[in-house]
Amino acid sequence: MAESPAEMTARFIVSGAVQGVGYRYFVLHQAGLLGVAGWAKNLPDGRVEVLAQGTSEALVGLESALRRGPPQARVSGVERSQISDELYIPKPFEIR
Repeated sequence: MAESPAEMTARFIVSGAVQGVGYRYFVLHQAGLLGVAGWAKNLPDGRVEVLAQGTSEALVGLESALRRGPPQARVSGVERSQISDELYIPKPFEIR
C-alpha cells in the first residue's frame, strides 16, 4: 500500500482589494477543489489571512489561486510562511 503524501501547513497573508469582494468564499471553493483544510479570515488592516493544510502540491495550487483571486479582487501580494503542523486545523475548510 502506497503512503499518502505528507501534509504541510502554511499561513498566507493576502494584500490588495481583497475584502468585500467575495475573496474568502473564493478561497473556500478553491480549498474544497484542492482538498485543503484550514480557514480564511479578514484582518483589521484590510488583508486576508489564510491558514491551510494539505499536500505540497495542493498548497502550491492554493497559493496560485490566492494570487489570482476572484474577478472582483485586486491582489497586490501574497506572503507565505510555513508554520507548525501541530496546530488544530479545521476540516473542512471554513470562513472565520
